[in-house]
Amino acid sequence: MTISWYPGHMYKANKELIKLVKISDLIIELLDARAPKASMNPLLSSLGKPMPRIIILNKCDLADPVMTEKWRHYFEIQLQSQANALAPTVCLTNTMHAPVAAAALATLARKLIVTRPKFKEHAQLIITGIPNVGKSTFINNLIKRKVAKTGNEPAITKGQQRIKLDETFYLVDTPGLMWPKLEDQVAAYKLATLGTIRNTAIDIEDIAWFAAEHFLAHQFSALKNRYNFDNTLKSPEQLLGVIAASIGATSKGGKINFHKVSETLLNDLRSGKLGTFSMESPPEPEHSI
Repeated sequence: MTISWYPGHMYKANKELIKLVKISDLIIELLDARAPKASMNPLLSSLGKPMPRIIILNKCDLADPVMTEKWRHYFEIQLQSQANALAPTVCLTNTMHAPVAAAALATLARKLIVTRPKFKEHAQLIITGIPNVGKSTFINNLIKRKVAKTGNEPAITKGQQRIKLDETFYLVDTPGLMWPKLEDQVAAYKLATLGTIRNTAIDIEDIAWFAAEHFLAHQFSALKNRYNFDNTLKSPEQLLGVIAASIGATSKGGKINFHKVSETLLNDLRSGKLGTFSMESPPEPEHSI
């Protein structure tokens, strides 16, 4: 199955983002810490205007902390090597216990923007990210009140929203954006596994099989602890069968309800019931992503 998800409101939002960049001063991009490379929007590098940028690894509480630190270190080295006086970039991590604070974000933004020749007294910061990356929750926590609609599904935000950060900065919340063609289908499967793409736009059984393969290879103990099986289990089919038995998703004739089992596996991993995990490791520092 080839995954592609680019509904009409995203096409419109991408065109509006291009216009927004021309009158803004900095981009804040949220990445899913479990798959930073897959969740990085390639369209942002082709907006035609060098801008300061803050990359925030979000959902760190759900990601492998060791791998998250490796990604933070990778970005730190990579961004330094690509340093541009008009487009300096930094990377932050955001967790429930150590969230990015509004004052700290404003201080950092001021430091990055002030080097630009046309720094304005009232600056505009674009905040962007793929669907379901936790952008609205991040904004609400940052502002300390509910200003952005949240939900545990992609594409909740459909239009731009301007939000005051402090006396100097305004945030512009943009809809979760994908890109027209997902050329890297492995990355697309990772995003579908994490819930970036609506379940109605994918073959959920296909995605669950992909997730089962990944977890059997990299998170075997987490699966074993959750679903209580022995070390002889090797294949995705066997794993889905174990899950079916545990949730009563098998008919009297022994037929497995694979749709129900697939939903269970994906819901468990997305909600953290399988523990922290990461689906990507950073490349060598000299290689660009």
